[in-house]
Amino acid sequence: QVQVVESGGGLVQPGGSLRLSCAASGSIFDINVMGWYRQAPGKQRELVAHITSGDIINYSDSVKGRFTISRDNAKNIYLQMNKLKPEDTAVYYCHVQARSTPRTTWDNYWGQGTQVTVSS
Repeated sequence: QVQVVESGGGLVQPGGSLRLSCAASGSIFDINVMGWYRQAPGKQRELVAHITSGDIINYSDSVKGRFTISRDNAKNIYLQMNKLKPEDTAVYYCHVQARSTPRTTWDNYWGQGTQVTVSS
């Protein structure tokens, strides 16, 4: 009963910016980590950035200095993407690791994905 909803994808020119949003809802007791992954055609899914419940942040080397992950509460995160490059083109997925009660194990949940296309 956990839902993950993403928004903010679209078409942008190289050098442009986009901001992705992700909201987790449903039967959530707490969340261990939330993050963003992406998958481009012909490539494996890769971690873009994540943020833990303790606000520890990791970035992929390919996006450091250009992307910023942030939160405004425990269930909502954002990905500010600046200086976008054609190689950033991918489907971006929000990932949530959560549990519905403290008696359950951590489960992984995924958003439906949002397409980001960087092209002139």
